[in-house]
Amino acid sequence: MNVTLIGYGSGNVASVRFALERLGARVRITDDPADVAEAERIILPGVGAAGYAMQRLQALDLIEPLRRFPRPLLGVCLGQQLLFDASAEDRGADLLGLIPGRVEAILPAPSRPSPHMGWSRLTIRRDDPLLDGVKDGDWAYFVHGFVCPDGPATLAAADYGAPVPAMVNSANRWGCQFHPERSAVLGARILKNFLELPA
Repeated sequence: MNVTLIGYGSGNVASVRFALERLGARVRITDDPADVAEAERIILPGVGAAGYAMQRLQALDLIEPLRRFPRPLLGVCLGQQLLFDASAEDRGADLLGLIPGRVEAILPAPSRPSPHMGWSRLTIRRDDPLLDGVKDGDWAYFVHGFVCPDGPATLAAADYGAPVPAMVNSANRWGCQFHPERSAVLGARILKNFLELPA
C-alpha cells in the first residue's frame, strides 16, 4: 500500500506518517508537484490557519496538481477544510474549490467552548467505503475552530451544539475534520479503508 503525504509546512505530518506505517503502508512525504501528479493516493494534512496553508501550497506550486489529482485524496483536519471553495478564516481565503461551500467559524452551544477540542461521537449520514466497519456512536478526536458547511458531501457528523461535518466526500476526494491518527481504533479503521481504495 503506497501513500503520498503532502509535507508543506502546515501539517501534522509525523503523527499521520506513524499511523500509516503501523498499518503497513509505504509512506512518501513530498512537496514536489511531480511526485503529487504520479502518486497512487494522497493525504493532505493540515494544522493551523487556512490562509497560511494556501500560501504554502501556492508557493510550492501544489494547488493545480491537487486540483487535477484523479486518484484517492484524503484531507485531514484543516486538510478537509482546504477541499472547499473558501474560508472565513484569515479575513477570507480562497481554498482548493473541490467541494462547494464556505468554511465558517464554529458556533457551538453556549455551554461548549471554541475551539472544539476532544472526543465526540459520530453519526453516519450515508454509506461510503471509508466508513466500512464504522458504527453510529463511534468516537473521534477533534481539534478545530472552523467548520465545513453541512451539505450533500457530508458522510458523517458530530454534534457540538450544531452539526459538525466530521467526514465528507465528493468524487475521489474525502475529508476527515477529526484526526484519524489520534482517534484510536476508529481512526485506524478509516485510514486502512483509505489505503484499500482502488487507485
